Amino acid sequence: MQIHFRRKTFIRIIQWLIILYALVGITLYYLQDQIIFRSVALPKNYVFTFPKPFKEINLPYDKDANINIIQFTVADSVQKGVVLYFHGNMKNINYYARLADVFLENDYEVWMVDYPGYGKSTGEMKEEYFYAYAEQLYKLAARNFAADSIVLYGKSLGSGIAAYIASRYPARRLVLETPYYSFPSMASTYFPVYPVKRMLRFEIPTYQYLENLKIPVTIFHGTADRTIPLKNALKLQPLLKPSDQFIIIEKAKHNGISDLPEYRSTIDSLLQ
Repeated sequence: MQIHFRRKTFIRIIQWLIILYALVGITLYYLQDQIIFRSVALPKNYVFTFPKPFKEINLPYDKDANINIIQFTVADSVQKGVVLYFHGNMKNINYYARLADVFLENDYEVWMVDYPGYGKSTGEMKEEYFYAYAEQLYKLAARNFAADSIVLYGKSLGSGIAAYIASRYPARRLVLETPYYSFPSMASTYFPVYPVKRMLRFEIPTYQYLENLKIPVTIFHGTADRTIPLKNALKLQPLLKPSDQFIIIEKAKHNGISDLPEYRSTIDSLLQ
């Protein structure tokens, strides 16, 4: 009798675990965009205000999609080039605008693009749209700057997008801040018991875009990064050339690396 009761209890626990597993999996699948992309949309008539000079560009992508770009400018007399900045998964350009300062101080313009659903950019939230908007930003820059004056910069989510552009278009350098190996590799870190490669609608394989890359690459990552663990980014290291840099900053978290002296001195050196 007791053995039967224990067996029945065990079976019931297993059933509940299966139900819980399925419910979490279904939630992850259908809400993956909300979980991954913490975007904040802005109305079409929203007016940006920044303490530094800038221009706003709106490019129609198709009849239903708009690409919103902010160009932080410097005086033409001191202009050295442009940094194409592909930001992370939070909010929109407003959130990342202050991070342009280190490049502006080195006399580089900084152009930022919002992905679909971010800020005033519209369109479908699909991987191909993320790439397409980045390509439009590059093509716009290429009209005004030579390739050796274009620096590609990717932060977090944007690291895979920047690497994609570097694999297809010429540039002076690629800089990645807190990058990831791929979306599935990151998801498996958080949800190891799920078939995340089949579940995810986005892949963004940063590793694939770094293979055989000819331009110089610099990577920054912190040992205390809990959003994209250092061990995930270190999987990119074998793909780098001997002359590339993988800079590990002790105790640095996912955000705030750009405020640290080691980061600042390296960026200043790269942009000279």
